[in-house]
Amino acid sequence: MKTAIAILNWNGRKLLEEFLPSVVENSAEAEVYVIDNASTDDSVSYLNSNFPSVKIIQNEGNFGYAKGYNEGIKKIISSSIQHPAPDIFCLLNSDVKVSPNWIQPVLNLFQQDENIAAIQPKILDYKNPTHFEYAGAGGGFIDNWGYAYCRGRVFWTLEEDKGQYNDTIQTFWASGACMFVRKKNFDEVGSFDEGFFAHMEEIDLCWRINNSGKKVYYCGQSTVYHLGGGTLKNSHPRKTYLNFRNSLWMLVKNLPEWKAFPFVFARLSFDGLTGIVFLIYEGFPHLWAVLDSHFGFYKNLFHYIKIRKPGIKNYYKIKSVPYQYFIQKRKYYSDLK
Repeated sequence: MKTAIAILNWNGRKLLEEFLPSVVENSAEAEVYVIDNASTDDSVSYLNSNFPSVKIIQNEGNFGYAKGYNEGIKKIISSSIQHPAPDIFCLLNSDVKVSPNWIQPVLNLFQQDENIAAIQPKILDYKNPTHFEYAGAGGGFIDNWGYAYCRGRVFWTLEEDKGQYNDTIQTFWASGACMFVRKKNFDEVGSFDEGFFAHMEEIDLCWRINNSGKKVYYCGQSTVYHLGGGTLKNSHPRKTYLNFRNSLWMLVKNLPEWKAFPFVFARLSFDGLTGIVFLIYEGFPHLWAVLDSHFGFYKNLFHYIKIRKPGIKNYYKIKSVPYQYFIQKRKYYSDLK
């Protein structure tokens, strides 16, 4: 089972300097690639000088996460004509430190079940390694309204890692910070949606994987440490805008037939209430980002209606996570009803 680690980079010389050594040191089972999104810093020259074993794929522009990976993976495949192409891709953020033996438990899980299409490891906070990290934590899910949450992270509450998620379970989505995915399944469901640019595209991809009858898993025997906000800080209004806009597009694309439009209309209303919460927690720029995301949503609404493929009915396990979190004060995954 040939494996390739693909790290997307844009002007990330400092991140590569800090995090790439752990990847090279602990990834003997895989080839390591850096997909460069037309950086204007010295990222590429730094790689050439310091990491001769790392293969560099150069995109023609800053394509963001979705198109950046789509184009980069195509180029990795085309460069493998003389040799077997990778069966498994690990899509790894440039601000992730990996641990020894982080790959083999994941590959073992793929080998046990051909229906597993994507897997994420345990993701802890690089700055606070005793706690889970926001992007993925102990495995991702969505509620009935499409709001994302994780074991180990519900909105702004991050749990301490006490071994409570050292298991291996089926989840709904795998984090784009570190996602292992079978190349054939990535192609079968249509790869990343390039209209998203960045954020939520991995959840959309995993929703389509679930709709196709394949599985997404979490592997607690593999651990990585994510800095978070390495390219766009968690508190940046642009991230809030992309998350809310892309989440709405994702719902239009993937909800079951009878739910799509009533649920999207209700979700638009809920977003207004959520925007008020963001005003309290994060300030006015984030409230405006939520409102502006709705205008962005309407701009491409008819495109997503046109390509819509109704999905499975059992896409959620827990209802109304924002209500439980903000109103009923259920802050931890184990508290959710």
